[in-house]
Amino acid sequence: MSPLRPFGGERIAVVGLGRAGAAAARRLRDWGAEVTCWDDGAPARAAAERDGLAIGDPAAGRFRWDALLLSPGIPHRLPAPHSVAAAARAAGAPILCDVEYLYRAVRAAGSGARFLGITGTNGKSTTTALVEHLLRAAGRRVAAGANLGPPALSLDLLGDDGIYALEMSSYSLERLATVRFNPGAMLNLSPDHLDRHGDMAGYLAAKAQIFARQVPEDIAVLGMDDAATAGLRRGLAARCVPISGLAPQPGGVWAEGAMLRDDAGSILDLREAPALPGAHNAQNAAAAAALAFALGLGRAQVADAMRSYAGLPHRQERVAEIGGIAFVNDSKATNADSAARALASYDRVVLIAGGVAKQGGIAALAPLFPRIARAVLIGESAPDFAATLAAHGVPHEVAGTLEAAVPAAAAAARAGAAAVVLLAPACASWDQFSGFEARGERFRALVQGLATERAA
Repeated sequence: MSPLRPFGGERIAVVGLGRAGAAAARRLRDWGAEVTCWDDGAPARAAAERDGLAIGDPAAGRFRWDALLLSPGIPHRLPAPHSVAAAARAAGAPILCDVEYLYRAVRAAGSGARFLGITGTNGKSTTTALVEHLLRAAGRRVAAGANLGPPALSLDLLGDDGIYALEMSSYSLERLATVRFNPGAMLNLSPDHLDRHGDMAGYLAAKAQIFARQVPEDIAVLGMDDAATAGLRRGLAARCVPISGLAPQPGGVWAEGAMLRDDAGSILDLREAPALPGAHNAQNAAAAAALAFALGLGRAQVADAMRSYAGLPHRQERVAEIGGIAFVNDSKATNADSAARALASYDRVVLIAGGVAKQGGIAALAPLFPRIARAVLIGESAPDFAATLAAHGVPHEVAGTLEAAVPAAAAAARAGAAAVVLLAPACASWDQFSGFEARGERFRALVQGLATERAA
């Protein structure tokens, strides 16, 4: 059988050679495209050249490629377009993402595999991983990735029975042209990435692309716990399945307290699923169940698999319990809304927070401040966060670094402040770490160090 060459003769510029971009360049080359690669960093260009990829700056001279595959982290519009994006737009070339090319390749191979897309400001990684777990437990063939885990163009080509479970960022969603998600899910919306989208309306419009190109026989799973997301219901082409972590949703899936339900009755007491604590995870569980039902799973299959779900690293990850103190890693809480979801899961915590603050800082957490017995602050946001906490009478200290914060938080907990030390930074990590993963891994290592000291 001849090798698949869905992009034979196409000229594609790939710009941004991180993990996803490098994988995309190699796969597109293998699928017959004439690929030219570029990265603003010389080491990435050198690595691509060692892989046998052609190197050239598409912004130098006339843009001569059929399309631009642009890394999600590189702006094509706001706050200012990268030079290569400006060149592509001037030439009338589409600016696409790797999921678009995966979809085209799957369809070119003659496969009817389903594309399941999940987006939202918070919870999309957990929901995607949970859906993958539910499908695998039911014996379904599934490949999960995109914004979570493996890059889209590193995933296997699946046959008609396959399902792609893809976490979709707003950056990628606005660079799709033909992808039809069935089912698609939008969980929630809160302020984030406004520099890239201009305002909340722009951000919502990007997220709403998860439902673009759906038809009436498709399914749109839609969060009802914030007004902006719920408001999308009026414009859906597909059948809406509402979900909530707070209130009944006729025709959908919801949580009442700890009980996951649908119109047919109780599905699961979520207290039997220890990796899904809190109301926010109740909404994630509702979304995952709705998506699984849309793909043909039964109620017992969903309940049994949720009980065995182990959770994701850096998302309310219980790292250790030392002397009766639980240490919880929620480094993925990179904005105030996500941190609020973590705080709401515990009655009382010693909180480690700080880093590169998002718009509004932690002011939105004020209703949850009574749950903070003491805050230990790190990173460039520490002075601003300290001022906010002081104005509300919340005990706090500035530790500066995570290395100083972990023992300080542990000492406060041992002194009786609270039985939980929670890392929920409400900030990006780039002032001190390469990403939230590195921050969470450092927290885990520091906690393990405390455990070793106690055992010695």
